[in-house]
Amino acid sequence: MKPLNTYQNFYFIGIGGIGMSAIARYFKSIGGNVLGYDKTETKLTSALISEGIDIVFKDEITPKIKSLDPENTLVIYTPAIKKLDILNYFDENGFMVLKRAKVLGMITENTNCIAVAGTHGKTTTSSLVAHLCKEANLPFSCFLGGIAENFKSNFHFNGSEISVVEADEYDRSFLNLSPDWAIVTSIDADHLDIYGDKATIEKGFRDFANLVPENNHLFIRKGIEIGRNAKTYAVNEEADFYSNNIREMGDKIYFDFHSANAVALDFVWEIPGIHNVENATAAIALLNSMGVGFETLKRGIADFKGIKRRYTKHHFENGKIYIDDYAHHPTELNAVIGSIKHFYPEKKLLVAFQPHLFSRTRDFAEGFAESLEQADELILLDIYPARELQENFEGITSKWLLDQVKSAKKEVSTLEDAFDKIQEKDFDVLLTVGAGNIDTLYDEIVKWLSSSMIKK
Repeated sequence: MKPLNTYQNFYFIGIGGIGMSAIARYFKSIGGNVLGYDKTETKLTSALISEGIDIVFKDEITPKIKSLDPENTLVIYTPAIKKLDILNYFDENGFMVLKRAKVLGMITENTNCIAVAGTHGKTTTSSLVAHLCKEANLPFSCFLGGIAENFKSNFHFNGSEISVVEADEYDRSFLNLSPDWAIVTSIDADHLDIYGDKATIEKGFRDFANLVPENNHLFIRKGIEIGRNAKTYAVNEEADFYSNNIREMGDKIYFDFHSANAVALDFVWEIPGIHNVENATAAIALLNSMGVGFETLKRGIADFKGIKRRYTKHHFENGKIYIDDYAHHPTELNAVIGSIKHFYPEKKLLVAFQPHLFSRTRDFAEGFAESLEQADELILLDIYPARELQENFEGITSKWLLDQVKSAKKEVSTLEDAFDKIQEKDFDVLLTVGAGNIDTLYDEIVKWLSSSMIKK
């Protein structure tokens, strides 16, 4: 096929996806005419429109679509979309139509590519790697699976010699990459609608790891069996790279970093949770192995502000604490709820959780129930279907999941009713959590909790 830079128009089907929008921003940044479709208006699509990207929200063949020339238009689609009239039109009229992962692989194949994979932790870790590259003034571009607070975006361009990418295991997308360096944070079972079982997803990660040419360019959390030699990292136990002496002082965490050749004391880190110290350890290990010095890394670690919807925390004058998080797997829920319980052990926790996908809810129901039982009170929202149809999952509902949660104070709610229910509850800490559209409650909740009308 033709080189990417020979196309003038780039049409994105599912442009509001976090991975899709990063690539859309890339093509916009190099002067392409970027346009696209998504079924839902969100904060992200609004941001893309404000950046000059033309987006429609109806699946129909518009005059603008008909005006596009197949010779100079590349169509990029997300595998989450199965059937669409717009996609059919492009397929039937001679356009080059490629999956998102294929295009990302083509963009990054001639760069020194740093890829971060894992069923958990990859967004924070890849965003931190990108932030540290910026601190070191390296010539990099990044394609992230979340909105990095330091960049206010999921894409940043500071050159094209290095690329930092979040390597997505969904649909085996990460096998389209050509990583020169890689981190694997975790290989827990997930996306069983694609992989079928835990053994198959583990094989997918082994196949990804085998794409990395050098053993000392592959960083694996200690304990993961990846099927080849690699550098290991850990927290509070010895590995090729590890952090220990973790201390909490106020809202900051201090830790020491160890490698075979050096010890760097007193890193300062604002992102809570031991699992996030682990993510920081991986990023420090990789960047230091690339030649970035510890003083630069310390500045970058101290200045990292995290990811939107990854433990986004607010303290209010009335004493309330509000945390919003993207967690959508039992392991992730345990991490975020465990951090809250660790930092605020005596405070009453209200959790509003929106399950993401019927298949994930079904496959991990027991784990979800055990995670959610840690809340003092639970509001369980209706399942967010994303790419799935409810009729294919008979009996899998939030009420079905709620019945498995062994808690006294629990109820099901629609998204529309959730804010009213939250206002009625007695809590010290509120956690809204999930990967669907529960984030639409965020602004309303912050405004309400900021109000002087709220009692302590």
